[in-house]
Amino acid sequence: MNGDRGTQTVLITGATDGLGKAAALLLAERDYRIFAAGRSAEKRAQLDTVAQEKRLPLETLEMDVSDDGSVQRAVAVVHQKTGKIDVLINNAGLAYVATVEDMTMGDWRQQFETNFFGVVRVTQAVLPKMRERRSGRIIMISSVSGLVTPPTQGAYSASKHAMEGLSNALRHELYPFGVKTILIEPGYILTNIQQTAVQLAQPYQEKIKNGPYAKVYAGSWSGAKSSRAESKTTPEDCARIILRAIEAPKPKARYGVTPLATKLQWAKRLLPDSAIDAMIRRRYGITREE
Repeated sequence: MNGDRGTQTVLITGATDGLGKAAALLLAERDYRIFAAGRSAEKRAQLDTVAQEKRLPLETLEMDVSDDGSVQRAVAVVHQKTGKIDVLINNAGLAYVATVEDMTMGDWRQQFETNFFGVVRVTQAVLPKMRERRSGRIIMISSVSGLVTPPTQGAYSASKHAMEGLSNALRHELYPFGVKTILIEPGYILTNIQQTAVQLAQPYQEKIKNGPYAKVYAGSWSGAKSSRAESKTTPEDCARIILRAIEAPKPKARYGVTPLATKLQWAKRLLPDSAIDAMIRRRYGITREE
C-alpha cells in the first residue's frame, strides 16, 4: 500500500484472541496504527496491557459485529481519531458443529449473523471513506471450509462460502475505486475457535451420542482430532500471511495459509466433485449404512 506504515490505520474485528490478536500485535510491532475490536471487556483490557507494556501503537475498541449501533460507534471512533481506515480485517467468527438436520434455526441464524452479516455490516460502515479516498484494502479471513465442506460443519462452511461470494463481488464493485478485497484461506490453525465449537455443541450432545447421525459425528470429531494433531500452523503464521497481503503491491485475490489450504485450492481447480467427496469421506470415516 502507499504510505509509510506509521501513517496506516488498520481496524481488526475479533482482535482480542487467536488469529485476530496475533495479527494486531504483529502489525503494531511493524508500526501500523491498530484498532483492535472485540466484545469481551476483559480480553480488551488484557490486550491493552500488552500494548502499553510493549509501547505499541495499538488500542482496543468495543464492537459487536452483530449490532448496527456498536459497529457504527466503533468505526466513528476510528475516523474521529485518524480520519481514515486504510485496512479492514474481517476476522470475527465462530463455528457451530452439528449436522444440517440437527442444528436449530436459531443457531443457523447466529452462525450467519456473526460470520457473514457481521462482515457485511462492518464492510458497509468503512467503505464510503475508502471509496472517497480511492484507496484501501479489505482482508477477509475465510477458511478452507469456504472451498470444501466437512460433515457437521455445514453451517460454518456455508457462512464461509457466503464470504467467498461476497469477496468476489466486492473485487469487481470496488475495482473502479482502487479498493482491493483479499481472501485469506487458512486450514486448521491452533486457536480457541475449536474450544468455542465444543462449547456450542453442548446442546446437541444427546443427538451426537445417540441420534441417527452418531457415526457421522464420531467420524467428524475423529477427523478434527487428526487435523489438530497434524497442524503445526499457529496464529502468528497466519498473521504473517496477512501482513504480506497488506504490503504486496499487487496482492492476490486469495492466499492459502496452511499446506492443506494450498492443496485444496488446487484440488478444487483440478479434481471433479466426486473425487473431492471421496477424499472427505475417507478422512472422516463416512460410510454408507447397510
